[in-house]
Amino acid sequence: MLRQVTRTAPAFRQFSFTQRAFTEPTKNDSFKDREAANENVYVKKHEAEQLKKLKEQLEKQKKVVEDLNKEIDNLKK
Repeated sequence: MLRQVTRTAPAFRQFSFTQRAFTEPTKNDSFKDREAANENVYVKKHEAEQLKKLKEQLEKQKKVVEDLNKEIDNLKK
């Protein structure tokens, strides 16, 4: 004979949402402001370092170009 298998419906998990979950952060969140400020300072320092390196590379390249121009002038003579 066929056995009848009874299946129970899966239990649904009950969630309890508190008001805290639905509240929006305050506009004057000092931690986020401080974190954003620190991040901005870091980015600014990093960009300044990159700019300094690029300026140094530019000066080196200018010197190379100047030396090559001198060599070209010497070869034309």
